[in-house]
Amino acid sequence: MANLRFEAVEEAFKKRPLEVNTPKERPGDFYAKYVFNRAKMYKYLPVDVYQKLVDVIDNGTRLDRSIADAVAQGMKKWAEEHGATHYTHWFQPLTEGTAEKHDAFVEHDGKGGMMEEFSGKLLVQQEPDASSFPNGGIRNTFEARGYSAWDPTSPVFIIDDTLCIPTIFISYTGEALDYKAPLLKALHAVNVAATKVCHYFYPEVRQVHSNLGWEQEYFLVDEDLYFARPDLMLTGRTLMGHDSAKNQQMDDHYFGTIPERVQAFMKDLEIQALELGIPCKTRHNEVAPGQFELAPIFEECNLAVDHNMLLMSLMKKIAHKHSFRVLLHEKPFDGINGSGKHNNWSLCTDNGILLHAAGKTPADNLRFVVFIVETLMAVYRHNGLLKASVMSATNDHRLGANEAPPAIISSFLGRQISDLLDHIEKADKDNLFNLSGKTGMQLDIPEIPELFIDNTDRNRTSPFAFTGNRFEFRAVGSEANCAAAMIVLNTAVAEALTDFAERVDTLTAKGEEQTSAIIDILREDIKACKPIRFDGNGYSDEWKEEAARRGLDCEPSCPVCFDRYLDRESIRMFEQMNVMSHNELEARNEVKWETYTKKIQIEARVMGDLAMNHIIPVATHYQSQLAKNVQNMVDIFGDVEGKQLSERNIKIIREIAERTNIIESGVEELVNARKNANKIGSQREKAVAYHDTVAPKMEAIRYQIDKLELVVSDELWTLPKYRELLFIR
Repeated sequence: MANLRFEAVEEAFKKRPLEVNTPKERPGDFYAKYVFNRAKMYKYLPVDVYQKLVDVIDNGTRLDRSIADAVAQGMKKWAEEHGATHYTHWFQPLTEGTAEKHDAFVEHDGKGGMMEEFSGKLLVQQEPDASSFPNGGIRNTFEARGYSAWDPTSPVFIIDDTLCIPTIFISYTGEALDYKAPLLKALHAVNVAATKVCHYFYPEVRQVHSNLGWEQEYFLVDEDLYFARPDLMLTGRTLMGHDSAKNQQMDDHYFGTIPERVQAFMKDLEIQALELGIPCKTRHNEVAPGQFELAPIFEECNLAVDHNMLLMSLMKKIAHKHSFRVLLHEKPFDGINGSGKHNNWSLCTDNGILLHAAGKTPADNLRFVVFIVETLMAVYRHNGLLKASVMSATNDHRLGANEAPPAIISSFLGRQISDLLDHIEKADKDNLFNLSGKTGMQLDIPEIPELFIDNTDRNRTSPFAFTGNRFEFRAVGSEANCAAAMIVLNTAVAEALTDFAERVDTLTAKGEEQTSAIIDILREDIKACKPIRFDGNGYSDEWKEEAARRGLDCEPSCPVCFDRYLDRESIRMFEQMNVMSHNELEARNEVKWETYTKKIQIEARVMGDLAMNHIIPVATHYQSQLAKNVQNMVDIFGDVEGKQLSERNIKIIREIAERTNIIESGVEELVNARKNANKIGSQREKAVAYHDTVAPKMEAIRYQIDKLELVVSDELWTLPKYRELLFIR
């Protein structure tokens, strides 16, 4: 009986690091080689066109379509010099991935031939089929028209032979069908609101930018082993598999020496990422075996999101070259840590002031506290919505586990900041601030210099932690589009800052001095948002009880969490900030519920197939071998002695029979649960049924399969085991 598992393991052992074509230049010499950045714009565009385009990028002025032809010609010339023959509008539909349709730089010349062509019209706008992407009912097959439109704030780039143009994607009737359009609106809203508040302290500020630095966690597995696991191929995670005797319990993988093959992959990935303008900085082993992390320098939020989506696509392509497969599922292996994508978020003015960083003057520190507190107000008012923004069928496996942020949103500030807010709430208005960014710590080791200690510690159990000059939203999933969380966060902060400014202006209009008015409103908000502040252990049962008493959203069901998008307060916020309409929110929720259902549905079908066509045949085949052995022992030693000598085998035979019977009945129940759920018309109720009735039955079947893995002969087990998948050779 051929065993594909052993063939796959043997092939994995043969792998050697591929030769990486490392450029001889320093990274700065080839950084953004394939990006039409400002230096390229200046070289390939007429001066007046360059100035108008830069004004659009820097100041948010409306793009003058009259310059589009000149921009298109400059882009085309640059792209062709780098071997490009095609172009595409590169956008982010509601599929968690990206989409592109490639067209050649050719048109009819009217004389029976063809000519190279790329006009401003083709640069600015295209028409993908809007009914073929998730749209929540906004577009039907007979109403298919939709548009992609150029986003000039994110530079175009070249992949292979194709010029990629970042775009938004909207329906014929104007609704957003992607992540970029509402993200740009959210960033505009927070810019307007934050600039208004900044003017209380710095009248010269013209704009406020939202920054994002993501940390991408991922797993690598040998490609041959991956193809021997149908569940990994079809769902992105292992639906069955017993713990390896050794996994992460020794903590020896975290920050350990990077395996040679992985190092080669990382080097190749970094080179190609840098050539595309992705500022990769950090790489290391993560906690779980086979798990790693990559992080760039922070960037403007919209560009950072584009770069993360591009990087995830690049990772998959380069991993294949190195005989790996990248797993971006939040929980590909049971019993060890899953993968997240920590979103480090901050606000910064156009003249370089970090708004979440303490300053050197009382005015600076008052500004610092205002932006800290109003961010907390945003998180407090919309903590359930923030949780919904990171919930998914895949991230559901990770959130709430003792390896990841709890499924209750709270914010860790650290003792110094918490004490400061408590002091402001109660103290006199004079001399409120005495805050330094870092203090010194002298170690009693002569060779070690003085260390500078941040004004907060870290709390790994906090979903939304303050880390010195930014907040770290730790609950975002590894395969998610960061834009989903950033849309909610930036919109909520815009609402909080707008409300703050309106209340301050009301007091000053009544004659109160401005600083006094700011402190009065600040005190109100410090008291109001206190329930969201929590510096303790977010994993404890006591915190779950305390969070419920504080009125925080403790709902554990992913499909029910999506309801927060349609709460009255959420709809009002999105509409008042001009980010999304009620209709768009309803459509997106339909997509979320449908996506959740389909992912669990696929997993259930794969589980049933593997159970009936892999696991039970292997288990019963081994059972038959044992039965034959028992019969042989009886024939040799007689009935009584033979059975006594075969006691262990008889016990295993009985255990296999019991567990396979449970699996068979469990698969039948799973199929019936799926059929019943599929009859439900409402997408929401169907998703809830899949969560409540289908997913639990899969866990029950898995338990029995994982137990069988321990007793069935290793040489017969067809699926690569955790000990083979997790440890890269």
